Amino acid sequence: MLTEQDYKNGQILLIDKPLQWTSFQVVNKLRWLIRQQFNIKKIKVGHAGTLDPLASGLLIICTGKFTKRIEEFQGQAKEYTGTITLGATTPSYDLETEIDQKFPIDHITEEMILNTTSHFTGEIDQYPPIFSALKKEGKRLYEYAREGETIKIDSRKITIHEFEITKIELPKIDFRVVCSKGTYIRSLAHDFGKALKSGAHLTILRRTKIGSFNVKNATTIESFENELQSKIKSV
Repeated sequence: MLTEQDYKNGQILLIDKPLQWTSFQVVNKLRWLIRQQFNIKKIKVGHAGTLDPLASGLLIICTGKFTKRIEEFQGQAKEYTGTITLGATTPSYDLETEIDQKFPIDHITEEMILNTTSHFTGEIDQYPPIFSALKKEGKRLYEYAREGETIKIDSRKITIHEFEITKIELPKIDFRVVCSKGTYIRSLAHDFGKALKSGAHLTILRRTKIGSFNVKNATTIESFENELQSKIKSV
C-alpha cells in the first residue's frame, strides 16, 4: 500500500482519461483523492501532456517530487488512434464546433488516401488550430476565436514518425499516428482533407502511448478512487 511519503517522494500514475473531462479536472480529482486519503493540505500533482476534452486515453500524472519529470515525459513520442471524417470541416477541426463547410468526396479513392499519408510523414510544418490553448500576446488562441477575432498563427515544425490508415469506410477513415511533442492531430485531420482536395475534421481521438507507457496499463479514475477507498477502509 502506498503511503503519504510515497506520493510526496513521487509516483507516476497512468490514467485512462474519459471523454468530456479536461486534463486539469483529472489532476484536480486525483489531488483531492490523495489529500482526502492522508488528510493532508498540500500535495503536488501535475500531468505530462494535455488531452482535449473530446479525446480519451493515456494521461501521465506525476505526484510530489516526480512533477519535476513532467517535461521529460512531455518530450516523448506519442501514439494516437482515431477517426477522420471527410467531406466537411469545422472551425475547431473536431466536434467541438459545428460543421461550417461541406465538400465533395466522390473523387477520393482508397489509393489516394493511402498515398496521401506519405505527404504527412517526417518533419513537416503544421499550423495549430485557432481553437487551442496556445498563447499569443498573452491571450489563448481559443479566446480570439470565440470573440471572432482574426489573428495570424505561425506554423511550427513537428515530426510524424508513423501515419497508418487502419480502415477506410468513406466518409470515415481510421488511423494510427506516432508523432512528436506539439503535434495537433486535429490539424493533421484538417490538412489531410485539404490534401485530398476536400475537407475533413477529427471525430474520434484516443492517445494510446507516451514513450514506453501504454494505455493498456492505465487505470480509470473510478478504479483509482475505489482502490484508495478500499485501502482507507482496510487501515
